[in-house]
Amino acid sequence: MSEKLTIGFLPLVDACLPILAQEHGFAEEAGLTLDFVRDVSWATVLDRLLYGHSDAAHMLAPLAIATTLGRNRPPQPLSAPFVLGLNGNAVTLSNDLAARVSAGETLGNPRVLGENLAREVRDLAARGVKLRFGVVHRYSSHSYMLRYWLAACGIRPDRDIEIVTVPPPFVADALASGEVPGACVGEPWNSVCVERGVGTIVLATAQIWLRGVEKVLALREPVLEDRRPATEALIRAMRKAGRHFVQPENWQANAEILARPEYLDGDAGLILRSISDRLVLRKGGGPVHYSDFMFQYREAANFPWVSQAEWLYSQMLRWDGLAYSAEDAQAAARVFRPDVYRTALMGTGDILPGASSKVEGSLRGLTSVTAQQGSMVLAQNSFFDGGVFDPDDIPGYLAQRP
Repeated sequence: MSEKLTIGFLPLVDACLPILAQEHGFAEEAGLTLDFVRDVSWATVLDRLLYGHSDAAHMLAPLAIATTLGRNRPPQPLSAPFVLGLNGNAVTLSNDLAARVSAGETLGNPRVLGENLAREVRDLAARGVKLRFGVVHRYSSHSYMLRYWLAACGIRPDRDIEIVTVPPPFVADALASGEVPGACVGEPWNSVCVERGVGTIVLATAQIWLRGVEKVLALREPVLEDRRPATEALIRAMRKAGRHFVQPENWQANAEILARPEYLDGDAGLILRSISDRLVLRKGGGPVHYSDFMFQYREAANFPWVSQAEWLYSQMLRWDGLAYSAEDAQAAARVFRPDVYRTALMGTGDILPGASSKVEGSLRGLTSVTAQQGSMVLAQNSFFDGGVFDPDDIPGYLAQRP
């Protein structure tokens, strides 16, 4: 008899792995039945998880950490034993703003685009106008990637520009109404903006941090401990789904599954764009290939590196104006659970890294690394400005950041 898990999610392409694990029978093979609850905002996904309406959730990685640390609500410890994907977001600007700051038919160079945007911000400020950007939640990688990029290009988030929350399904409406002239959001919502003719995709967040952590599978810590075997079975099923997902011959079928009303309720053609790393940047344009726009499987992409959680914690300090706390840093690091991931996949032949932490942004090319199981090669993981994050010196890292 199968065990049932209820999973909360938002209609985004990177909710794909648990959905496809169920649809392709990988969950059933693992002794599981997965039920799904779709919401329109991250706040609601989190509430359902905390109040026990769901067992696990497709969750913003920084939000899992913020919830554990008690940012804006009483602390409740969450655990993330599986990363649902790296990258997969983009910056979309209104067509007018994009025309002023971006040139060419490809994604912009992040440094050049950022400097052009900084000049635009200064010109508008001289006329008493402040740009407003949308992100899906304050505690999101979208917010942290956007802030990191802008700050490195001379724009002070929350001072030179406003950053507001817009749920992903409403980003196109916010651009169309003029509420925001730019937003950072996951797919397919950038492509929806393009298809509606209200926005132009100018930058992929993978251009800001090439292997940036994105969504995680999150559970309340007591639920993980109570349902550890089922969680480990789900990890195995999602790894199989990931291997299926990245194979080109499966892209069309998977796009059609994700487009169903109960999941993303969208256009399979738009979903296929992000799955195949081929985005249409502006209405009427042709597809532009950007390798690894989404990153769901290779290089142990689903492994919850503790150093990724610590980078997210560093950004929380940076943008919330908080002082470093060794106790909070340890609590943030404990949200990511490589121990659970390892136990789930031990003996399967799947790749397991030899370490649980690494220096983020330090790799400039293919690098063989120690593996606990299998053999492992990591590719470039750089930040666009050449920054390097050493998780052993968070205060030193922050001291170098504007």
